Amino acid sequence: MSLLKGIYSASMSVLNDNLTLNVIKTIKHAERVIDEGCHGAAIFGSTGQAQLIPISEKIELLNHLTKSKHKERFIIGTGLNSLGETISLMRVARSLNFSKFLIMPPAFYKFKDEDVINFYSKIVEATPESEIILYNFEKLCGYKFSIKCVQELVKKFPKQIVGIKDSSYNLFENLKLDNFSIFPGSETKLLKGLELGCSGIITATCNVTSTLARKVYDDFFDKKDQTVNQKLCDVRNAFEKYNLISGLHAYYSKVDPIYKNVLPPLSILNSNEEKELIDNLEKLNFFIKPIRAA
Repeated sequence: MSLLKGIYSASMSVLNDNLTLNVIKTIKHAERVIDEGCHGAAIFGSTGQAQLIPISEKIELLNHLTKSKHKERFIIGTGLNSLGETISLMRVARSLNFSKFLIMPPAFYKFKDEDVINFYSKIVEATPESEIILYNFEKLCGYKFSIKCVQELVKKFPKQIVGIKDSSYNLFENLKLDNFSIFPGSETKLLKGLELGCSGIITATCNVTSTLARKVYDDFFDKKDQTVNQKLCDVRNAFEKYNLISGLHAYYSKVDPIYKNVLPPLSILNSNEEKELIDNLEKLNFFIKPIRAA
């Protein structure tokens, strides 16, 4: 098992007009952001609308994903509240030789650290050959990992609990564990995180900032001056004025109308918001690229 590190996109899901998952375009999108600079991509994270996509469509994508030129670079999100369905989807993915998973605790219910440890324990016991990245995002699931909880899980399952995506930002500055990957969930935390020993980032806006984020990452390790970090942060902040999924789909819809499709209750930006976003990005000399065939 090698330590996971680098720039990862929380990749987007592309939907047909009837709101079914467009498997081929979703995979091509993920491959494209990798080609443009990301070390890898997380499929079916929150940015990929995972909580809203049927399991049957997720399985269909996994079957096609085995043929991807970047197969080894994908992290599979589950996006499921049900323990049983999470395990079932992971078993399907494992049968297709995917081993890395991004898993958030269930949403809606209130629970404590010991309950979270029990939840992940059941998953590990059922899928012991999996490598799990914990997903810390209190705003979405209502629970925020504590340092003690993460330490307990790693102590209990050192081969299976291999990292964390920290989108609540209460861990990346203070959590110190050997052979454990820590990924803040924003480009604005990339450089500081690297200085603190973090492994990189997993973010929604790397769907558009992959080239910039990779340069910041590479320049850090090459001990070069940082020339694009401020622009990277400014682009992230421009998107953060809106729901990130709405903003990203509005951005990509300028070059391919299929990106206008999102699953209810989500929606893309209205025309005024879209114009404001594009205008703000252009002020940063950040322009929409044509979508190349993957």
